[in-house]
Amino acid sequence: METMPTDIREEAALVRRARWGDQRAFETLYDRHAGAIHALAYRLTGDRGAAEDITQDTFLRMVQFIGGLRGDRPLRPWLKRVAANAAIDRLRRERLVSGSIEADALVDGAPAMDTGLDASTLLRRLPADIRTLVWLHTVEGWTHAELAQRFGRSESWSKSIVSRALQQLRAHPDTRSDHMPP
Repeated sequence: METMPTDIREEAALVRRARWGDQRAFETLYDRHAGAIHALAYRLTGDRGAAEDITQDTFLRMVQFIGGLRGDRPLRPWLKRVAANAAIDRLRRERLVSGSIEADALVDGAPAMDTGLDASTLLRRLPADIRTLVWLHTVEGWTHAELAQRFGRSESWSKSIVSRALQQLRAHPDTRSDHMPP
């Protein structure tokens, strides 16, 4: 079970100690953040193996860049950004092989929806790249400009993909309010 630092100063001290080579400090930082990073990577990729790789790569990047991390900022947002970028890179590499992300994939290539209100289950029904866009925008707060830049597309492309995906999720029979218990 992961815990959050009670104080930014405590986390800054751990980062400083890890920067000086303190293995226990690094282990503590890993224990506190690895679960959240793995969960994000899994949500974005839908693949446990990929999520494990991304989590490992994220912490390796932390080790590489620990000297430049700011002590006055929480570590988790930086780690989440690194993990999200790694997931996007992975999806982009996979798309080079299988084709490009298109809004039509939502209607034409989307798997059939089944019952259930669980948001994670619904999101997993979306293709991985589209799920990534939706998650990063709606949950992680990335702007359409950031998504467009990261995916090498236009802002309108990002808006269109996210809008159509959310529309599809809202159209799922079990997500309408008339199916909610009183």
